[in-house]
Amino acid sequence: MLKPVLWIHGEALGPANPALVAHPGAPAVFVFDRELIETQRLSLKRLGFIYECLLELPVTLRHGDVALEVLSFARRHGADGVVTSAAVDPRFGLLREQIAAQLPLQVLEPEPFVVLPEPLDLRRFSRYWRRAEPVLWGKGSAAAPPAPARRWDR
Repeated sequence: MLKPVLWIHGEALGPANPALVAHPGAPAVFVFDRELIETQRLSLKRLGFIYECLLELPVTLRHGDVALEVLSFARRHGADGVVTSAAVDPRFGLLREQIAAQLPLQVLEPEPFVVLPEPLDLRRFSRYWRRAEPVLWGKGSAAAPPAPARRWDR
């Protein structure tokens, strides 16, 4: 790709996003996914957090149907493809297919936040964090998570 646009999504909201790093200065877009917001009932607090993260990035903000908005953004910029970062959410795969059906799409792997020895249950951040925190801070192994705190231990 000689003139890509960047699709920034909720799983890589930082300046280390591999698409932003690989293509500094390329037009970038983040789409607030209307369907996801409605079906997952994302709170205003969560949406505010995402918005605050995006304020630190060189992105254009849109809302609506993600694939349609990314493709519209690409057309507006005369792009010959779309570059994004990988994501674990299954919805990402569907959106990726919709975009790739109309434009070349390159998916870059992000640098892992922390390397853990086993697959994790990603349905809850707290489950991930119980495994990741000891490894990240060098306080032990991810193999044996700490026992849950009792109410009086907090």
